[in-house]
Amino acid sequence: MAVDRHISPRRAPLYTSASTRGRLTGGGTTGNERLTAVTGAVLIGLLAVLGVTILRIRPLLSVHLFVGMLLIPPVLLKLTSTGYRFIRYYTSNPAYRRKGAPPAFLRMLAPLVVLSTTVVLASGVALLFVGPSSRDTLLPIHKVSFFIWLALTALHVVGHLPGLPDTLRADFTRSTALGGHRPAAGRDGRMLALAGAIVAGVVLAILVIPEFNAWVHFYSQLHGHG
Repeated sequence: MAVDRHISPRRAPLYTSASTRGRLTGGGTTGNERLTAVTGAVLIGLLAVLGVTILRIRPLLSVHLFVGMLLIPPVLLKLTSTGYRFIRYYTSNPAYRRKGAPPAFLRMLAPLVVLSTTVVLASGVALLFVGPSSRDTLLPIHKVSFFIWLALTALHVVGHLPGLPDTLRADFTRSTALGGHRPAAGRDGRMLALAGAIVAGVVLAILVIPEFNAWVHFYSQLHGHG
């Protein structure tokens, strides 16, 4: 017993450090899948809000611009998690090879989703900062790319929807009765990454609020004349 008491204080910091790393960065392929799923669920909610603003763009223009900027960090987080899986799979990582690739249709769809996402966000940011003077050049690009992106994203969501509830539930319940799932290692890190992306999006949107004025004024004049 004396030997145990002598050794344990030296080993405790190592155990604590390993436990902390596990909570933040563990999870492997399952953790990656769950980060992608929970980020996607948040994006679905934000996109629903964005869709409502498009239906009434003039009175909800500021909300549209705010949510559009808020989307950027969560979108980047999702692209990072899916890109990480892609790289690990195609560099023959054993765990990701055992996990397998998504269905062929979703693999073919993924580059188009990434490209359309890049175009719609980049054109939206450019419109915001250049101002209404870019309405005849950048706005058509933004509109067309948005509808293409919306269609592709809808297919992407439908393709992943069947397994989404179980994947989300697995990280937010202690019971293994629901499909035998349990929280994977790294849940704290995943929640921290998602919270960080949302906070970064809110901060980014707040910082660019002054840029909204030109567009709000433009649509106010347009509405007054209409």
